[in-house]
Amino acid sequence: MNATLRSLTTPLALGLVLLAAGCGALPDKPQRATLYDFGPGVPAASATGASVSAAAQATLPTLALAEFEANARLDGTQILYRLGYADANELRPYGQSRWSLPPAQLLRQRLRDTLSERRMVLGPEESATIARSKGDVPDMLRISLDEFSHYFESPGASTGLVRLRATLIRGTAGGDRVLGQRLFTVRRPAASADAPGGVKALIASSDAAVAEVVQWVDQLQQQQPRQ
Repeated sequence: MNATLRSLTTPLALGLVLLAAGCGALPDKPQRATLYDFGPGVPAASATGASVSAAAQATLPTLALAEFEANARLDGTQILYRLGYADANELRPYGQSRWSLPPAQLLRQRLRDTLSERRMVLGPEESATIARSKGDVPDMLRISLDEFSHYFESPGASTGLVRLRATLIRGTAGGDRVLGQRLFTVRRPAASADAPGGVKALIASSDAAVAEVVQWVDQLQQQQPRQ
């Protein structure tokens, strides 16, 4: 190779090397956060279950379900965890995992779906419309979501922790009356110490809490029927 050819090829080779190095240094595409929800919903009832549900709806009183209240930390879609063995007062978010909706909205939908299997369930606006048109005010269920986190007792042991406060209110001619109030705290073990494990544990805890709330509401209304 003569000197002239070498003078052309050497800068070209150097340029290709620099280009390749530059491509390798380009930042990776930003990763999309993995979205989680509570799944496709409460399984459809069987034919027998549907007839039982229809009979239950005919006897159980209509219920109004208020929008959930939640502390400010639970208003977002972050999946939160606590290291109870280190600092239980600090809430930490998983970096690349999110709920599709704020936990209070997901939990309210789960509760409404479950209640609707046994009775008619109205939202606040629907309840107000019936009250104005018929003068019939259904009992109102209010829920405050206080805790919804993947809680680590130790690096190798964790649970999905759900804590909520339920209040059942009955509207009367003399004003609102509290039929009952109860704090529900539910834990379910997590199979893994990561976001997917925490999500499954929180869903299991939520379903257990919903079942307890439904049973509690049924008992209160049976003990204190509307006159």
